[in-house]
Amino acid sequence: MKYIDEFNDPELARRLLDEIRATVTRPWALMEVCGGQTHSIIRHGIDQLLPEEVELIHGPGCPVCVTPLEVIDKALEIAARPDVIFCSFGDMLRVPGTDRDLFRVKGGGGDVRVVYSPLDALQLAQRHPDRQVVFFAIGFETTAPANAMAVHQARRLGLDNFSLLVSHVRVPPAIEAIMSAPACRVQGFLAAGHVCSVMGTAEYPDLAERHRVPIVVTGFEPLDILEGIRRSVHQLERGEHRVDNAYPRAVREAGNPAALTMLQEVFEVADRSWRGIGRIPASGWRLSEAYRDYDAEHRFDVAGIRTEEPAVCRAGEVLQGLIKPTECSAFGTTCTPRTPLGATMVSSEGACAAYYLYRRMTGQASPGAPAPQGSRIPQEEMNPVG
Repeated sequence: MKYIDEFNDPELARRLLDEIRATVTRPWALMEVCGGQTHSIIRHGIDQLLPEEVELIHGPGCPVCVTPLEVIDKALEIAARPDVIFCSFGDMLRVPGTDRDLFRVKGGGGDVRVVYSPLDALQLAQRHPDRQVVFFAIGFETTAPANAMAVHQARRLGLDNFSLLVSHVRVPPAIEAIMSAPACRVQGFLAAGHVCSVMGTAEYPDLAERHRVPIVVTGFEPLDILEGIRRSVHQLERGEHRVDNAYPRAVREAGNPAALTMLQEVFEVADRSWRGIGRIPASGWRLSEAYRDYDAEHRFDVAGIRTEEPAVCRAGEVLQGLIKPTECSAFGTTCTPRTPLGATMVSSEGACAAYYLYRRMTGQASPGAPAPQGSRIPQEEMNPVG
């Protein structure tokens, strides 16, 4: 399968690992920004194949995980109203709010529907002119263009029963916040390739220069990630700190001009709160003044809902790369996919979910542990010779 099989090749993986081992001379800590990259790393055991000097720190790039608790509570409040059809991608339905989730609202009679595109929600609005249709618009720069298009279409069609509950976030301000934190020990970033395919790379050179960290745009297959690590380690060993695109089959420096135009028309940059992290200046989008009538937060008057994050859940520390999931005492005990305390255990891109799914229940895997299920990297590579 094109772009799948080629990027799982065991022999090429072995060569990349050999080059990384031959290059590294001292400890380095790299953060993979995206939760999709985290799942690929854990699924294929990539972190266990690397020389011990190279540590991978899991970043905040899971859109479900960083959606604040108070936004979840606003969604629950809107979804429970009898005149509303509330539409969401499936992975938001089990994310816990303060006292329930969207599944419980649906079980209680709320009209909550899973859709595969915001345009599906738009079609529902056309078919049900007597109902208010709300789409839960969360995510990074990757999902924002399609949501912007849905609002653009709603206005073009004259639909006044369609709106978005917006919680979009942006990656570069999050990198700035991570690097500015006193406890930060990240020395390089594997930037999310799909985000850069939309936004391009123009926002990253200043970050790399100011914080003196390499930022390597990286894909999601095992060889993509190993190549991103290889390029990062090469820069670090040479004392370099620049932006490097290791995902050229998808990313252009200018990004996707059509998507960028749509984003600029519909959204405007705003401060955003990140679940477990706090408020980050200019780290999100909201509907621009021209599209403010489609803002569900104002339409349903839920802007005043305020919620405190539970103290027992340490997802915020996981999202900032300060701890690994297994360092949380609730991981795998009181917090499981069936009884999640935080979104990182629920989301298909959450770091806690990745550790639980691939049975990383206690820190580093024991020597001789079996290869993670689904990995095509050879079994003998599970015990690399440093």
